[in-house]
Amino acid sequence: MVSEEAGRGGRTARAELALKSLAVDLDPRERLRRVLEQTLVFAGASVAAVYTPGDTGDVLCLVESAGVPRTLYGLRDGYPVAAHSPAADAHRTGRPVWLGPDELAECAESRRMPAGAVHLAALPVRAGAAAGDGGCLLVVTERPGGFDDSARDCLGLLAEAVAWPAPPAAGDPGELAAGAFSLAMDSGRVEVGDELLELFALGRADFDGKVETLLGLTVPEDLPSLMSVVEADHMSIGDRELEFRVLQPAGPPRWLRLRGRLVTAGEGRAARLVGTVGDASTLRSGVTDVARVQRLAAALATAGTVRDVSRAVVTALREPLLADRIALAELDNERLVVTVLDPPEPESWPELWRLEWRSEWPESPVRSMPTLAAALREGRAAIWPAGTELEPALDGVGPGGLAVLPLPAGGRMAGICLIGWDSPHEFGTDERALLTAAAGLAGQALTRAHAFDAEHELVGMLQRSLLPRRLPKLPGGVAEARYLPTTEGLEVGGDWYDVIPLPDNHVGLVIGDVQGHNAGAATLMGQMRTALRAYAVEGHPPDVVVSHANRLLVDMETDLFATCCYVEVDMEEGTAWYVRAGHLPPVVRHPDGTTEITESDVGPPLGVLARAEYPMSMLRLQPGTLIALTTDGLVESAQIDIEDGLDALAADLAAADPAHLGLVADALLAGANRNDDVALLLLRYDGMERRPLRESWTVWRVPEAVRHARRFTRRTLRAWGAAGEPGVQEAGLQENVDTMLLVVSELVTNALVHTDGQVRLDLTLFNGRLRVAVADNSPRTPIRPTNLGWEATGGRGMLLVEAMSAAWGTVPVSGGKQVWSELALEP
Repeated sequence: MVSEEAGRGGRTARAELALKSLAVDLDPRERLRRVLEQTLVFAGASVAAVYTPGDTGDVLCLVESAGVPRTLYGLRDGYPVAAHSPAADAHRTGRPVWLGPDELAECAESRRMPAGAVHLAALPVRAGAAAGDGGCLLVVTERPGGFDDSARDCLGLLAEAVAWPAPPAAGDPGELAAGAFSLAMDSGRVEVGDELLELFALGRADFDGKVETLLGLTVPEDLPSLMSVVEADHMSIGDRELEFRVLQPAGPPRWLRLRGRLVTAGEGRAARLVGTVGDASTLRSGVTDVARVQRLAAALATAGTVRDVSRAVVTALREPLLADRIALAELDNERLVVTVLDPPEPESWPELWRLEWRSEWPESPVRSMPTLAAALREGRAAIWPAGTELEPALDGVGPGGLAVLPLPAGGRMAGICLIGWDSPHEFGTDERALLTAAAGLAGQALTRAHAFDAEHELVGMLQRSLLPRRLPKLPGGVAEARYLPTTEGLEVGGDWYDVIPLPDNHVGLVIGDVQGHNAGAATLMGQMRTALRAYAVEGHPPDVVVSHANRLLVDMETDLFATCCYVEVDMEEGTAWYVRAGHLPPVVRHPDGTTEITESDVGPPLGVLARAEYPMSMLRLQPGTLIALTTDGLVESAQIDIEDGLDALAADLAAADPAHLGLVADALLAGANRNDDVALLLLRYDGMERRPLRESWTVWRVPEAVRHARRFTRRTLRAWGAAGEPGVQEAGLQENVDTMLLVVSELVTNALVHTDGQVRLDLTLFNGRLRVAVADNSPRTPIRPTNLGWEATGGRGMLLVEAMSAAWGTVPVSGGKQVWSELALEP
């Protein structure tokens, strides 16, 4: 009990000492701001606000606030004095009001407050002649247990220290101070002090008294926020503060801070905006600047990733605190994972950190670092002055002083921030207030960013699983592909690409884009990629492949559509036929470095019309030609139309070195628009030095058809050997002729016996391997028997083919199938 009372009295004594340390000659508004910041520190509050009666006396109007944005806890700009609210009750009765979660649930204000253990205190304010008719101090905390006895004593002491400046009379600006102004809201005429004119680099003789003249000197980007203050429609009763920049005759713009209050007037008189404008860099001597916290809150609101949050915290804290180094880490299963180190150079950190320079905290979980474990457990900032002995993992981070900031979020600790100084550093109460406010904002933002990173990684994993894991090796060419997901939101996109090896050294290139960015688009993208690959492998020409895919998408009765471009390249002949379904044209880079955006007829997107035509166009390819296929995310954005984007792509392609295709792809994506998915597919055609030897023969359905097929095969092999083709004679062609003839006999016999219609025999010789292929009109695949009895009269043919072949199989072709066998020709 003695220790509890001692702790209680110690905190009150420290609060008294902090209040006495405030300069006597401080501006009243500045002093009020400092008192509110002390409230955050000594009462463990999230936000503190002071309200005073307005000009009519029937509304308590906001005068000043500190901490996190008050709107997070539903605090209003004003409370009617006659209504039932904690602020009005404390003001009317002159007694403090203490409300816990249960009491708040019964109040009308609970609808505006977040769920959870929120405690609210409302204390009457009466001290000081400037207080007039009194007011109210509102304080909110989420600390477990709310406001204990010690915190209540401190709040009573701080409420007595609250005072605020009386506003000038409406419509009577009188003699203005050097940096003050008074703006008539109806006419736009403004009275200004001499110091304010100097900040705008204007002389008294050059100023015409119009607010538009001052607004015209501001930086255009800051004008909207400034207009929200000086336009009557956007103002409400109470104080406003913001920072903005004004242009200077020479040098960079100057940061100014405006503090103003809209003062209501009597009947028949216009309202006025009165306040001051000062130099933001010299107006306050301390580093606890509400505007800095507001900037941090604004930066964290747009920070999407954990690294973005970390950078925003470093930017907000390092320069104001004059710190030498800052480390920020998120808490993950009792281990701290560093997200940012500033400065990033290893030599700027202690030796242990340099030896263990990696993402995880040097070799230690949280429990092995008592300083950090205690700070995370207590949830309060810990300050360690120069000379304090710490564990090895922290030794040297701040030899002149170390601040350890837990980052709270939703009743748990999201991470921790270390701030270190090399020279001895004195920690003031202003710094503590800034650190407390920044820690609360950073913890919430870190939790949101962690969830965003996890979901974004899941989305990216889903997208990558729907795309080819690797591209195949191509005869006579090289392919390279890239995919960049959008950085906006968490929706998976519908862009895709594919490279399809086809028979006879043909290659199919596909690139497409499904409408939308959601799971439905991703699912449809996977279906379309599979369908196009299946139709292409069947041997259909490009127009038929795309037509089949279009009919499939129409039959699926989906509301989505897709665009695509399909190119089939003959790697032997150097020709390409392509079809466009509402997609961008291929961009071709010729061997001499010139580029061409191909021009061709284009069909409608897939899934729009059931009976659509997709005309084919041809390209002639010379060795060294580069074909680029892409989606609109690379060439179109809000700032660039699609034609200019294609021209820029062609120019970048012309400047690239096609010898290094991966570097070309990376260079083309360097300035990609990340507001949309981007898919890029490149093919460099090198040509084939050696071409396969091919012969085909149509098998007639006559009694001696198999003998004719063997004769055709023997004649073809003899002709290839006599011609002295490279690799033919030494391949042992004649020594293997019996094996080849047996395979031909079995495949042709199987086709004639089990199918109807035309049968075609194809022979191909390349790189010491002979490929025998027999095509027929039946889609049925030959059945390989698993068990044959001695009395069976058939079924052994495919077993013989399998035994004699290096490889064999079947592929679907248009209207039927093709059974093939490859034989290695060894002497």
